[in-house]
Amino acid sequence: MSEIIKLSRSTVEKFLSCPRCCVLDKKYKIKPPSLPFTLNIAVDNLCKNEFDHYRRIQESHPLLIEHGIDAVPFKHKDLERWRSNFQGIRYKSIEHHYDFGGAVDDIWQKKNGELLIVDVKATSRNNFDWFETFNKYEYAKSYKRQLEMYQWLFTKNGFKVAKEAFLLYFNGKKNEEFFNNQLKFDVHLIKLNCSTSWVEQKIIDTVNLLRSDIFPKPSLNCEYCNYLKKRWHLSKT
Repeated sequence: MSEIIKLSRSTVEKFLSCPRCCVLDKKYKIKPPSLPFTLNIAVDNLCKNEFDHYRRIQESHPLLIEHGIDAVPFKHKDLERWRSNFQGIRYKSIEHHYDFGGAVDDIWQKKNGELLIVDVKATSRNNFDWFETFNKYEYAKSYKRQLEMYQWLFTKNGFKVAKEAFLLYFNGKKNEEFFNNQLKFDVHLIKLNCSTSWVEQKIIDTVNLLRSDIFPKPSLNCEYCNYLKKRWHLSKT
């Protein structure tokens, strides 16, 4: 019997963007350098704290009322585990021998019982336009895939999940006249119509690659592979 492969939402996303980086990360523990997004984490935590207040009293958040969303923050005994980066919500496939999971930011529940999956993002741009960003940048499309993978996980765990999901985007204002030790934000609630039809096959494809002896070629669009390639060529001149 094949060994159970444990993988995360980010592993599948790496497979989609660059199979070589996926193999380097998961099989060889070689990760590209990165910096912690501590300010983003602070925004994420403060947002969760605020929604948790309305979760406790089971009332709709003013932002949901403003946007005409008839839902309340979802209350469940496993919420903190689902939010944990080291646990998350998981699904194990006996047939394909994988254990797949991801950590969700928040969940809201509609009156009909359907769950709305929510992910919190923070940025600081002068002219924030989500639709332009989505059409121009691959990372924005990965945000939609992230929500779709979470939707798939909740469906596999027996929950009724809505087709739509939301990005709660905080855009830091950097042109205020005075700072006064306060960072102010514009808040954008972005509705995404999602589909989970692709998710399971891509998980299986990722698992099959990790089980194989294949070492993929660098992706043409991978910034890390392109950096290493250019550095290697330069060192040979």
